[in-house]
Amino acid sequence: MKRLIKNGILVDSDGQYAQDLLIENGIICQRAANIEPGADCEIIDASGCYVMPGGIDVHTHFNIDVGIARSCDDFFTGTRAAACGGTTTIIDHMGFGPAGCNLHHQLHLYHQYAAGNAVIDYGFHGVIQHINDGILDEMAGMVHDEGISSFKLYLTYHYKVSDAEVLRALWQLRRVGALTTVHPENDAAIAFRRSALVAAGKTVPIHHAQSRPLECEAEAIGRMINLARLADNAPLYIVHLSNGLGLDYLRLARQRQQPVWVETCPQYLLLNEQCYLREDGAKYILSPPLRNQQELDRLWLGIADGSIDTVATDHCSFPYHQRLALAAGDFTRCPNGLPGVENRMLLLFSHGVMSGRISPSRFVALTSGNPARLFGLWPRKGNLNLGADADVVMIDPRQSTVINHRQLHDNADYSPYEGFHCQGALVLTLCRGEIVARNGEFTGQQGYGQFLRRRSFDSQITAKMG
Repeated sequence: MKRLIKNGILVDSDGQYAQDLLIENGIICQRAANIEPGADCEIIDASGCYVMPGGIDVHTHFNIDVGIARSCDDFFTGTRAAACGGTTTIIDHMGFGPAGCNLHHQLHLYHQYAAGNAVIDYGFHGVIQHINDGILDEMAGMVHDEGISSFKLYLTYHYKVSDAEVLRALWQLRRVGALTTVHPENDAAIAFRRSALVAAGKTVPIHHAQSRPLECEAEAIGRMINLARLADNAPLYIVHLSNGLGLDYLRLARQRQQPVWVETCPQYLLLNEQCYLREDGAKYILSPPLRNQQELDRLWLGIADGSIDTVATDHCSFPYHQRLALAAGDFTRCPNGLPGVENRMLLLFSHGVMSGRISPSRFVALTSGNPARLFGLWPRKGNLNLGADADVVMIDPRQSTVINHRQLHDNADYSPYEGFHCQGALVLTLCRGEIVARNGEFTGQQGYGQFLRRRSFDSQITAKMG
């Protein structure tokens, strides 16, 4: 069956076009002004709407076990929420496995989690929890045989890696054609501050933020940049940036032509540390924590001037009642993370495009074009070019939306964006030509999503990012 999207404004990372879009067998086969429908062609009227590539969220945590709890969204509920929010592809950060396990252990487990459940297309980032010769030797097969072309290192938490391990990983990942992604926080500084706060009886949510000040994050970013430089300029990607000082370090690295990229998330653009002073402040415990308004403003400047490359969500949902039960008033016992995979596209469209901070094309670059280029999905994903998968989101800028968790499709029991007014409405989401969401209602099918074997890291493709 063919589908023809007519009368809309097509937007990609390079510009806007008054064109129609013809889809056949899940692939974009024509884009031009005034395409005439043929036989057996469904017409979708996009009058007044932007027609954009479906979103690519490169930072989710579905079904993750963090030791004290398991996130409440699996690969069905999580991808269902993503689809209803205009996202057609996710790349999930796999959680830690048993002590001493190899790289393939978690990959096999996550294939079991996702297969037959995901409603949109998906991939995985490898997770590195220790380094030895066997792990290093395993990396090439993960990239070239399994399609896992990015790996995550943590500088904090139980399976944090040392600087020596970081260097070995960076060298080898560069050699096998993979992108190193990093959770950057100074573990020793956090432990020192946390112990002092707990000893003083300071354990309410605001003290979570005080235990992880922005300097802990920024120091680790600067350290990773220098280690990547020492590893023969290994490509580096910083996840969930929350502060302007870290962004300044990244700008300095780029001035000396270092291959570094950075992601931020809606929570670091729209929520600030005052949330921790609310009666329900435990809802907002995540790491790195929410910052003050000045840091939000600095990140918005990075969004506007091109210093920030992607906007993902770090969706990691734990119900509020579970947070309260586990924490019992002590932030150190509260599982970290926020829901938000369904809200990313509309929040950035409203507060970015409709506020005049960014253009529609910059929106596409942040939400799909750049993620596709960085993570081995281009040219199949992230664009509306001929031959690309027909992953499409339609947004009507004339309508408005109020976020209400009762209308969302994740498995959490709250939204951190409850009551947010957004200018714009998500009208339609297509994944490989199939309508998976319409006007906020899920219309897809459990198990429709396909695993994506991603290409190895390509510096020539990333050089063309918007």
